[in-house]
Amino acid sequence: MRAVDTVVRAQETHSPGVSLVRAPIRVGMISLGCAKNLVDSEIMLGGIRARGMEITNSVDDADVVVVNTCGFIDAAKEESIEAILGVHEKRLSRVQGQQKLVVSGCLSQRFSTDLAAELPEVDAFIGLDQVATTAEIIERLFENNEVVAGPLNLVEGRSRFLPDFDTPRFRLTPSHFAYVKIAEGCNHPCSFCVIPQMRGKHRSRGIESVEEEVRRLVGEGVKEINLISQDTTYYGMDLWVEKAGPRQPVDSVRGPTLIRLLDRLASIEGEFWIRLLYTHPAHWSTELMDAVAANPRVAKYLDMPLQHIDERVLQLMRRETSRQHIEDLVLEMRARIPGVYLRTTFIVGFPGETEEQFEVLLDFIERTRFERLGVFQYSREEGSRAGKMPNQISKAAKQKRYRRAMELQQRIAVEWSESQVGLVKKVLVEQPLVARSEGDAPDVDPRVLLDRPLPVGGFANVRVTGTQVYDLRATPVATHAEPRG
Repeated sequence: MRAVDTVVRAQETHSPGVSLVRAPIRVGMISLGCAKNLVDSEIMLGGIRARGMEITNSVDDADVVVVNTCGFIDAAKEESIEAILGVHEKRLSRVQGQQKLVVSGCLSQRFSTDLAAELPEVDAFIGLDQVATTAEIIERLFENNEVVAGPLNLVEGRSRFLPDFDTPRFRLTPSHFAYVKIAEGCNHPCSFCVIPQMRGKHRSRGIESVEEEVRRLVGEGVKEINLISQDTTYYGMDLWVEKAGPRQPVDSVRGPTLIRLLDRLASIEGEFWIRLLYTHPAHWSTELMDAVAANPRVAKYLDMPLQHIDERVLQLMRRETSRQHIEDLVLEMRARIPGVYLRTTFIVGFPGETEEQFEVLLDFIERTRFERLGVFQYSREEGSRAGKMPNQISKAAKQKRYRRAMELQQRIAVEWSESQVGLVKKVLVEQPLVARSEGDAPDVDPRVLLDRPLPVGGFANVRVTGTQVYDLRATPVATHAEPRG
């Protein structure tokens, strides 16, 4: 989870004969959840800033606080509720003025009616389609002097919003990397997930729109472009004349695809790399693998959540893929993209998962030896198909399976890290003594720890000299040294 405390101070407005029409509106934001939600926060702040607001750094002094929530799993929902209540408790201690509280994001989109009854402390609930109009809603709260019984619920139906290259945005990431949302929504019917209910069907931005946004970001000095969506590999396929099926591989003959987008982005001048996040195994094709291997701009890093490997569990999860497809896909990726870093996530404790099926998963992890791997305990989501399934797994059993899977992956990760000693890697410097390699996505992956400082936001070559559990230790080397890892 990422929490961002940002405050935006509105400029004072004046009128002839009146020294001050109203006090400045100060807007604070707490952003929770994934990178896709972070982009929504950036768009909200961009709209606020576009209306003449200035950015400061004190949530406590804000006249209105926006909590941009996550509603994906129970832990995220609990964190969001705690953040909302925390803001309310703090504002009760304010000596003067009445701080407003606005709740946005996935939790608000999904549960606004229930939350309005349970959290009367909130002044307004807004949905995913109000991302670009948050500033106007904030102004409305202060311009409306009538007493309203209970919170305003401005959430509309299933989201249809899609940002464009010129959508105002105030970036919350460091200046050297950015997230670019290339699509919204999802068409997959995964039984454990309710994201389509919140964010709607998959809808892709146009290639020209994404290209222009990336061109502007690179022009501002961004060195890493992280392409994100709910299903990055499905990009463009919703725009095909002939409808793409749920297991349709990427095929550029049929219309716009991620391949065409990557080709366009590769033509942009400047030194930067592109990272693919949130891809789906059902859509990977040989054509896409070869495009990634041949494109010098694209990091040889593939984030592909698999969720499980047992055939029956995959069917119950409605993953629209199979064990054999996944096994073959991983082998082909390693063969066609030399040196590729594979990142995945798995869910343990899915309803009905037996010990034997869990052992099948452990065996797959052992054999495949993913460079990066995360494990989640199944979270029973209200409104999901899996939430209604029998044979729910106990919390204790889920925790035990989680520990076993992570202990296995920790051993694999340590062995992999030790195998990197002596290699030269190209890294992006995050802090004077901290960097990330091609195989390290922001926030979720290990780091490269440097033995002497380098300029932040630039690329450098380093030689790996040792390890620190998951992290690598390295020393800078001459720029002509050829990266080999």
